[in-house]
Amino acid sequence: MATVEVKGVVKRFQRVTALAGLDLTLNQGVIYGLMGPNGSGKSTLLKSVAGLLYPTAGTVLIDGEPPGVRSKAKVAYLPEIDYLYGFMSVRSIMDYYRSVFPGWREDKAKELLQFMNLREEAKVSHLSKGMRARLKILLTMAREAEVLLLDEPLSGIDPPSRSRVVGAIISQFRTDNQTVVMSTHDVSDAESIFDEVIFLKDGKIALQGQADLLREERGKSMKELFEEVYE
Repeated sequence: MATVEVKGVVKRFQRVTALAGLDLTLNQGVIYGLMGPNGSGKSTLLKSVAGLLYPTAGTVLIDGEPPGVRSKAKVAYLPEIDYLYGFMSVRSIMDYYRSVFPGWREDKAKELLQFMNLREEAKVSHLSKGMRARLKILLTMAREAEVLLLDEPLSGIDPPSRSRVVGAIISQFRTDNQTVVMSTHDVSDAESIFDEVIFLKDGKIALQGQADLLREERGKSMKELFEEVYE
């Protein structure tokens, strides 16, 4: 059964159409790369699946139901913005997530804490941008969620942190019953982990397919395909 179905979704913000009749099926056991420059509709799509935005038209279904209270335990969403409070420690933020979000796994959190080289007692205000990005990934990946929505998790962070983030996604991904959608406008650091890629342009799918097959058929790297789609 499909984990996520997007059927004819339109999303308008006054005169701007962010999604233009999007049809998409996201299956279990797949890591999707959601590609596109700023303004292509990536964040709007992820927020719609997460239940933070409601479509102007069309429907979003998670295991056959629209996003809502029942899907809260199934979906973990990592926004692009930095939402962490500087006065909190790493441990206090982890405790907050454990109390608020269903399916928190303390064992996974501890494993990721070590993998990301984060200290529980560290104050968020003392963390670099890259370390804060690692913490955001920890908070998302430590949940026992069926759908992980990662909005530009590598944006603007240092190369070592990018490697840590990508490594965490690979190490924690459950191939049997999990779906990961990671949006990015810089494919070079993450393309190796994508099973399938979706290129959005003006709120529509410009290109979609298995990453290896597209590279083979077109004889181009993912970066070259990106440049071709958005030239």
